[in-house]
Amino acid sequence: MNKVIRDGQVAVIYSPGFGAGWSTWAHEADLSQLFDPQLVHLIEQAVQDEILAYCSLRWPDQYQGGARDLAVAWVPLGDHFRIHEYDGSERVEIQSQIRNWIQA
Repeated sequence: MNKVIRDGQVAVIYSPGFGAGWSTWAHEADLSQLFDPQLVHLIEQAVQDEILAYCSLRWPDQYQGGARDLAVAWVPLGDHFRIHEYDGSERVEIQSQIRNWIQA
């Protein structure tokens, strides 16, 4: 799987706005939505119409509501992370940066 890696960090795509998630509302097996290099480029260029058109072509069977406010988070290469979603708003949680893990 292709990923954008800069300065030891990986670009991870998520949807911070409320209403619809992006990766959390996708098919579980399709991780390409988290890392797609072309989509990262479009997000960085802030070309909203092109982002929506690209997502519709690349993932035609997916609801595209979350594509309206996509953002890129940079995660250290090799770190574990998860996308947490509440009411459509996603955030990237990096395991090494969260201190309050509880072990049973």
